[in-house]
Amino acid sequence: MRKRNKRSSEELKTDEAGSSSSNAEEASGAAAMPRLRSANRSSFVMLTIFALIMYASWSVYHYQFEVLPVPLSAEKAGKRGFSEIEAMKHVKELTDLGPHSVGSDALDVALEYVLLTAENIKNTSHGDVDVEVEMFYVKDGANLMNGGLFVGKTLIYADLNHIILRITPKYEPEAKENSILVSSHIDTVFSTGGAGDCSSCVSVMLELARGVSQWAHSFKSSVIFLFNTGEEEGLNGAHSFITQHPWSETVRVAIDLEAMGVGGKANIFQAGPHPWAIEKFALVAKYPSGHVMAQDLFSSGVIKSATDFQVYTEVAGLSGLDFAFSDNSAVYHTKNDKVELLRPGSLQHLGENMLAFLVYAASSSDLAKGNAFRAPEDTNQNSAIYFDILGKYMIVYRQQFANMLNNSVILQSLLIWLLSLVMGGYTAIVSFSLSCLSVILTWVLSLSFSILVAFVLSNITWAAVPYITSPWLVIGLFGFPSFLGAFAGQHLGFLLLQKYLSNAYAQGKRALSPSIQVNLASLEAERWLFKSGTIQWLVILVLAHYYKVGCSYVPLVWLVTPAFSYGLLEATLSPIRLPKPLKTATLLIALSVPLVVSIGSIIRIIGVLIGTAVRFDRNPGGAPEWLVNVIVSIVVAAAVCLTLVYLLSYIHLSGAKRSVILVSFVLFGLSLASIWSGLIPSYTEDTARAVNVVHVVDTMAGYGNSKDPISYVSLFSSTPGNLDREIEQIKEGFECGREKVVDFVTFSVNYGCLTYEETEMGWSDLDIPKIEVKSDRKTNERVTKLSIDTKDSTRWSIAINTNEIADFGFRVSGDPEELVPMSNKSSVGGWHVIQFSGGKNAPTKFDLILQWVENSTHASGNAGNDVQKYLIKLRTDIDRLTPKAERVLMKLPSWCSLFGKSTSPHKLAFLTGLPIDF
Repeated sequence: MRKRNKRSSEELKTDEAGSSSSNAEEASGAAAMPRLRSANRSSFVMLTIFALIMYASWSVYHYQFEVLPVPLSAEKAGKRGFSEIEAMKHVKELTDLGPHSVGSDALDVALEYVLLTAENIKNTSHGDVDVEVEMFYVKDGANLMNGGLFVGKTLIYADLNHIILRITPKYEPEAKENSILVSSHIDTVFSTGGAGDCSSCVSVMLELARGVSQWAHSFKSSVIFLFNTGEEEGLNGAHSFITQHPWSETVRVAIDLEAMGVGGKANIFQAGPHPWAIEKFALVAKYPSGHVMAQDLFSSGVIKSATDFQVYTEVAGLSGLDFAFSDNSAVYHTKNDKVELLRPGSLQHLGENMLAFLVYAASSSDLAKGNAFRAPEDTNQNSAIYFDILGKYMIVYRQQFANMLNNSVILQSLLIWLLSLVMGGYTAIVSFSLSCLSVILTWVLSLSFSILVAFVLSNITWAAVPYITSPWLVIGLFGFPSFLGAFAGQHLGFLLLQKYLSNAYAQGKRALSPSIQVNLASLEAERWLFKSGTIQWLVILVLAHYYKVGCSYVPLVWLVTPAFSYGLLEATLSPIRLPKPLKTATLLIALSVPLVVSIGSIIRIIGVLIGTAVRFDRNPGGAPEWLVNVIVSIVVAAAVCLTLVYLLSYIHLSGAKRSVILVSFVLFGLSLASIWSGLIPSYTEDTARAVNVVHVVDTMAGYGNSKDPISYVSLFSSTPGNLDREIEQIKEGFECGREKVVDFVTFSVNYGCLTYEETEMGWSDLDIPKIEVKSDRKTNERVTKLSIDTKDSTRWSIAINTNEIADFGFRVSGDPEELVPMSNKSSVGGWHVIQFSGGKNAPTKFDLILQWVENSTHASGNAGNDVQKYLIKLRTDIDRLTPKAERVLMKLPSWCSLFGKSTSPHKLAFLTGLPIDF
C-alpha cells in the first residue's frame, strides 16, 4: 500500500512537470504553488490508530469504573477508619438469612441483627459522643406521591419497623437541630437474599456508624442512620420516617445508598437540587465517582426505577446525594444478587468516600440551618454539573456557569462558521451543505446497518437478548456493522464533496492539470469531513443547552477540543495556500480530552442498558421480541456516529479502506457465529433470565353466582422472548401463547405459559378474598361503600376504574380515621391502583368508599350486561408454595431466576373483582 501511495505521488509530480513544459503560464503558476502531498496512510497505520483508540477507551473505562481500593481489615483501618472486612461480615450475616421481604420471619431476624449491632456501636462509641438507637414502629400510612413511577398510584403501608441510630456530639447543644441523614433499606424482594440490594448498603452504613461514632465529638451537626423496611414495596420506609418521625424535621441533607446490581464502584447518579452536598463531596472524596449523565437518564424515565431519594426530594424538599452500585446490573432482584459476585474493594470504595464526606459535612459550620436547604432552587442557575475524571478527580460547577460557557462557545462557533462561509463564498456554502449531508448519511446508514443486524439476530437465536452474559459482544454484533454503515455514509458524502470541489477547481482562475484538481479536491473534502464532526456536536450542544441538559459538557468537549486541534495544526488564513493531508497529531489531540472525560461513562451506560434488558418487559409479551435488540443497536450506532466521526474522515484517502472493511466483517462474523453456535451462552446460572411462577386462583367471573374459581399456574418472563426451551425442560402440562391474557391488576401477562393440571391443592376457599357491597346510594352523586377482606394476605393491589369512579376514600375497618381521604387522584389508562404492603400484624379488613362520576350511565342504572367490565379489580398475594408450583420451580432451568418487584405477585395469588353492574 505504501508503494502505491508513493507511485501516486510520483505520478502527480510528473503530471505537474508535464503541464509546466507544455504551457509557460501554467509552469510559472505551478512554480509558485507549494509542493502538493497526498495522504500517505497505510492500512497498518489506520488499523493501529483504530486499535489505539479502542485501547484508550477501554483503559479509560477500566480506570474509571473497574479499579477499586484494597479492602482494609479492622486493624489497618483503625477505630476511626472504614474496614470492608468488617462490613463484609454484616453482608454475610444478612444474606445468609435468604430473602427477607416485608412480613417475613427472616426480616424480623435481620432487624434484630441490625439492632444488636447498633447497640454495640453505642456501647463502644467515643466518650464525648451521644449515640441513640431506636426501633421505630409505624402503624400505618399512605404514600400519595405523584411523580415518576407513582403516577396513578396510592401506596399504603402498615406494621413496619425501622432501626434509627443518631450520633451527636455531647457538648454541641445545637447539633441535634441540624442533621445529615444516611438511609438505606434492610428488606429485599421475595426472590433474592439481596447481597447487593441492599445488604451491602446496610453493611456499609453499620461500619460507617461505627467510624463516625469515633469522630463525632468534633461535629457541629448530628448524623442519623436510617435502616428502613418497605423500600421494595414502594419507598414506604423512607416515606414513613419523613412523615411520622420527629427527627425528620432536623434533617438538612439526605444521603441515600442503593444498588442496581451487585458491587463495583458506588456512583452518584442523583445529586441536588441544591449543589451544596455534591460540591463538598467533590472536595473530600478519596475515590470520587459520579456522573450527571446518569442523572439525566434516570430523571428522564429511561430507567424505570425509583429510590428513597425521590421521597427525600419530593416529599421532604431535601437536597443530597443518591449513590448506587451498578456492576452486574442483570442480576438485580434475582437469585444471583449474592455475596460471591460482590467484588473486593466495592464496600471500601463507598465507605471511605462516605466517611470523608460525613466527617467534613458534619464538622462544617456552613451546613444550612433551619429550612434553608428546603427552599426551592432555581435549577436553571444553581443545579450542579458534575463528573469524575478516571475516578480520581471530580469536576463540579453550577448551571449558571454552564450557561455562560455554553453561550460563549455556541456564539463563537456560529461566528467562526459565519465568517468562514462569507469569506469562502459560494463554494464554501455548498461544501458546508454537502458536509452536513455527509453527517446525515452517516447516521442513516449506520442506524440502518445496526438495526438490520438487530432484526437478523432476533430471528436466528432462541434468546431474544443473547448477549446478556457477555455485554462486550455488542461491539462485534452492533458496533462494527454501525461502523461500516457510518463509513459508507460518510464516504458517499466524501465522493459528493470530491466531485463538487473538483469542478470548482476546474473552473478556477489557475489552470491545473486534472490529476492535481482531483488531489486538491480530495484533500479539501477530507478537511470538510473532519469539520463536519464539529458541526454535528455544535447542533447537539445547542439542543442540550436549550433544554438545560446536565451533561452538556459532553458535546462541549467533543466540539472544543477537535476545533482547537484543527485550528492549531491545520487552519490557515492564507487564501492561496493549498490543502494538505490532515495530520495524525490533529486526530490524537482532538480525541484526547473527549475520550478521558466521557467515553467511560458512555460505555458504562450502554452496559447498564444491556443489563436492564433482563427485566425490560414490564408487561410480559407486551413488547415485540426484537425491540430490545433494536434499542441497543440504536444506542450503539449513536455512540459510533458521535465518537468516531473524526476518525472516519481519515480513512477515505488512505490505503486502509479494504482492510478496515475486512476486519469489521471478520469481527462481526465471529461475534455472530459465537451467538449462533451457542459457543457463548445467552444465559448462565450467574446471569439468569427473569421469570415468575405464580399459582393463580381466579374468581373474576364468579361475583354474585356459584361459579367455581379457576386455578392454574402461570409462567411468564420479564426478559423478552418465548419460553419454549424452559417449557421443554419443565413440561408439567404447560401451554404457551397469547390466547389468554392474565390480568395481575398492576400489570398484564400478554404472553405466558399456563397449566391447569393438579392446581387444586395448596389453597382453600378460605384464602379467597371477599368484596362485599355494604351500601349503594343512587342519587345525583352516587356513593358506594365496599367492605374488603384480604384474608391471610398483607400484600395486595386494587385497581379502581376511574372512568366510572371520580374519587374514593379508604380506611381500615373499625378505624374512623381515613388513610386515604377524598381528593384529586391521577390515573393511568383509566385505572388508579392502590398497593398495600404490611407486616405480619397488618390489618386485612378495609372499607372503600367510591364516589361515581356525574351522569354515569352505570350510576343511573343503565349499565347493560357486559360483566367483563369491572368497577374494581383485586389481587392478593401470599408467600406460600403450592405443590404444583414447587414442582415447577424444582424443574426450572438453572439459567432462570424468579424476579421480584413491588408490582410482582408472590408465588400464590388470588384474583377477584367487582363488576360495574354488580
